[in-house]
Amino acid sequence: MKRKPAGQRSMALTADLVAKVDRIEPDPGPEPGTSEHTDAEFDDLVEQLLVEYQPETLWVFAYGSLIWNPEFVHVEQRPATAQGWHRSFCLKLTRWRGTRDLPALMLALDRGGSCNGIVYRLPAEDHFGQLGQLLRREIDANPPTNVPRWIKVGTKEGPLIALAFVAAPDGRAYAGRQPLEQVADTLARAAGHWGSSAQYLFRTVGKLEESGIRDRNLWHIQDLVARQIIASTGGAGPA
Repeated sequence: MKRKPAGQRSMALTADLVAKVDRIEPDPGPEPGTSEHTDAEFDDLVEQLLVEYQPETLWVFAYGSLIWNPEFVHVEQRPATAQGWHRSFCLKLTRWRGTRDLPALMLALDRGGSCNGIVYRLPAEDHFGQLGQLLRREIDANPPTNVPRWIKVGTKEGPLIALAFVAAPDGRAYAGRQPLEQVADTLARAAGHWGSSAQYLFRTVGKLEESGIRDRNLWHIQDLVARQIIASTGGAGPA
């Protein structure tokens, strides 16, 4: 049996509970009024980023799924804190882990507070290509609401400039701050062609805990989601 690291708490939301609501829905495609970025448009976005700041060392700040599914090569990682930003389920998704009928919520950095996460140092080569890969992974609709931005983060070794993805409050997918109970209700029920929102939450909170990162709001949300799944499915699932 795999032991949990010392100090790691046991989540109320378990893999068995997630399996009760996990499903795959058809992909509805881009929402009306939006489109998918072309390769040329992604290249333009990368060029704009490199005009704003051309890093000698490329760091990426991860606070959600990039921690458990980075999909990029990195050569170093460090705990880091972004001041002036907090982790929030403030993006509405009508595909990926939600649908038009039941939109999902996804994490982004929103203004205010602070956020503990991880910075990854990427190889010192082809920054243009690495940034393009990141943008294609993280940016959805065109125009986007989850936008790339260079931010300052603090580490034990000193401050760094890192690329992060933050919520644009004027974006059409911006959901704003919602009561945690409302967030949990959405995450317990929504799913799309990438799977369920409950699975996304389970993987994110689990990896944060494994990394020694405590997020009070997410911990409360996973407990609420677990309770809701139990109530809606009539049991806690197999032991």
